[in-house]
Amino acid sequence: MTKSSQRRRLLIAKRRIRELRVITRGLRSTDHPILAHIIPIRRCNLSCEYCNEYDDFSKPVPLETMKTRIDHLARLRTSIVTLSGGEPLLHPDLDEIVRHIRRQRMIAGMITNGYLLTADRIQRLNHAGLDHLQISIDNIMPDEVSKKSLKVLDKKLQLLAEHAEFHVNINSVVGGGIHNPQDALVVGRRAIQLGFTSTIGIIHDGDGQLRPLGEREREVFLKMKELDKRHYSRMNWFQNNIANGKPNNWRCRAGARYLYICEDGLVHYCSQQRGSPAIPLEKYTVDDIRREFLTEKGCAPNCTVSCVHQVSYMDHWRAPQTIRTTPQPPVAAEQLVQIE
Repeated sequence: MTKSSQRRRLLIAKRRIRELRVITRGLRSTDHPILAHIIPIRRCNLSCEYCNEYDDFSKPVPLETMKTRIDHLARLRTSIVTLSGGEPLLHPDLDEIVRHIRRQRMIAGMITNGYLLTADRIQRLNHAGLDHLQISIDNIMPDEVSKKSLKVLDKKLQLLAEHAEFHVNINSVVGGGIHNPQDALVVGRRAIQLGFTSTIGIIHDGDGQLRPLGEREREVFLKMKELDKRHYSRMNWFQNNIANGKPNNWRCRAGARYLYICEDGLVHYCSQQRGSPAIPLEKYTVDDIRREFLTEKGCAPNCTVSCVHQVSYMDHWRAPQTIRTTPQPPVAAEQLVQIE
C-alpha cells in the first residue's frame, strides 16, 4: 500500500468518526442545525435551462462577511456547512472559506459544476480541508438544457480520482428537461468505476415540487438506486413515492435542522422557498430554530429537495409539528430546477 493510499484511508476513517458524531449530537438535541447551505457567490459560469439558482453578474460575498456568517453558524452549533451557488469555485477566497469552516470544527462540503477543477485546484481544496464535494452531471453529451455532460467533465472526474482526498459524490438526474433518462445510468456507473459514490436526483419545478416520472424514467431510477448503497447520501427513501407520483407524509425541519443562507445573508427554508422566513443570519437564534422545528411547511408533501429530507430523517419519530404556515412564493417559480 502506498503512502498516498494510506493517507486517504486514514482521512476516510477520521471523516466517518466525525460524521458519526454529527448523528449522535443530532439524536441528543434538536436545538441546532445539522446542515447549512451557504452561498458565497450567486454568479455561475454556466446557464443551465432548468436552474433558478444563479445569475451572470453578482460579485462574490466578501471574505470577512463569509467568515462572520460561518462564525454565527458555529455559535448555532451547526454540524455541516456546504458551499453552493451559483458556482462556488468562482469565489477568489474559496480555500480560506473552507479552511474557516474547518477551524470552527464543522464538516465542510461543496456543490460545484466541476468545470473549473484542475489538479492544482483539487490539491488546494485538499489542503484547505474540504470533506465532501458533489458534482451533478445531467447527460452524456451537452445539449440546450445542460452543459454539465459526462463528455465535458470526464477528465475532471479522472483528476478527482487521482488527487482528491475528500469524498466525491456524482449526482445524475431524471425528470423534466432531460432528453435521455438512460444517461443517468451511464453517469452513475462511471462514478462508481472511478471510486466515487453515485446518487440519482429527480428534477422538480421552481417550487421544489413533484414532477412525476414516466415509465422509462422510473425504470432508470430503480436501476440507479441499486448501483451503490455505501454512503449516507443514499438515504433517499422519500424518492420512491416521488418516482410514482405520490406525496410523502413527513416532518420537514427546514429552518431548524436545515438552513439555506443566501448571498444577502438571509435564512430561508431552502433554495426553492426563498422568502421564508428570510431572517438575517446574525439575528437567527435558538428560538427561531425551535419555532421552525415545530412549523409544518405547506410545500412538504410533494417536496423533492433531497438535502432537506435527509437531515429531517433523524427527527421523523419525534415532536409533531403544531405550527402551520404557508411558505412565500418562491423565486422564479416558472423554471425547472435540479435537486441539491
